[in-house]
Amino acid sequence: MARPPLRPALTLRARTAVLVAATVLVTVAAAAAFLEAGHRRLYADRHRIELKPRPRRSCPDCRGAGGWWTGGPFPEMEACGCWRDRRELRVRLLPIPAWPDEPPF
Repeated sequence: MARPPLRPALTLRARTAVLVAATVLVTVAAAAAFLEAGHRRLYADRHRIELKPRPRRSCPDCRGAGGWWTGGPFPEMEACGCWRDRRELRVRLLPIPAWPDEPPF
């Protein structure tokens, strides 16, 4: 028994769904490559999207650790210039609600 041919609208929807899925995968792969090449870290939540710099693994000063400890009785971490001097990009999405002055009763 021969099957009836598929409706053209169904094949068009299936083709569109596959194309959208492929586009999303390519976009995610490109974004991951950009973040890795630019030595940045992505953070996102409902209030903001942030791109923060990361230390470079090939840095001759910190060797990818991001800094070094200073000596003395109260040691502190000194940040390396491979990521300290780079800009942090931030996009605010939703405002953070104000904290109430009084607790609710």
